Amino acid sequence: MTTTDEQQIRALIERWAAAVHAGDMETTLAAHAEDIVMFDVPEPDDGVRGLAAYRETWPGFFEWQASGGSFEIVELHVEAGGDIAFAWALLRCGTSDDDPGRRLRLTLGLRRSGDGWVVAHEHHSFPVADDGRSAEHVRAVHEDWYAATVAKDLDGIVAHLADDVVSYEHEDDVTGADAVRTACAKGLDRGTDVAWTVPDLQIHVREDLAVGWGHNRMEHDGEVSWSRGTRVFRKRAGTWELVHQHVSFPVDAP
Repeated sequence: MTTTDEQQIRALIERWAAAVHAGDMETTLAAHAEDIVMFDVPEPDDGVRGLAAYRETWPGFFEWQASGGSFEIVELHVEAGGDIAFAWALLRCGTSDDDPGRRLRLTLGLRRSGDGWVVAHEHHSFPVADDGRSAEHVRAVHEDWYAATVAKDLDGIVAHLADDVVSYEHEDDVTGADAVRTACAKGLDRGTDVAWTVPDLQIHVREDLAVGWGHNRMEHDGEVSWSRGTRVFRKRAGTWELVHQHVSFPVDAP
């Protein structure tokens, strides 16, 4: 590997990343082989083949990028030997609502072309979310709610609510975190000792969305009642927040 090769390839990749961020199609395509094969984050599973097909993948991404997305190299390593080279990189690719620690992983295969280099292969991916660990995080949100209810800690109860949360309560439909806070305050006032748990809680997670359901066990001064509950969460900036809740009592059909 010569320093000149490494510097040339590094400059090529940095120029490409800057062009992607700027929505500059021609510079994004420059220094790419006509027979490029790209394994992208979305489908197709067998990759995008040829420069014309590669071009077609970018307009939608550029539109998303223009809405406030980031595309920034965080770490880059280059290896070159003879007429073949490869590089790997980690990039920050997301919006301000995404987990700031999430990284796009990039591997590039290059070959020498004349006095320069062309990209013959790109592989982009995000790590698959650890749904098991995420489910435990959502379960921890419930544990926080249980403890905050016993402590009558209203701030703790609403800490995991999205600003635009919609809650179908037993008595009413409530929209917005402030309105849900008011409804929770009324519930806490119903007894000196108040407790709430979901003993049979089930949680399913897929990427940045989660749903949990089970039977709510509510206790006010020793009086126990049960209701049904379904809750939907989204992951924003690395934390889980409640966006929708639906609770109800079973009733006899008329």
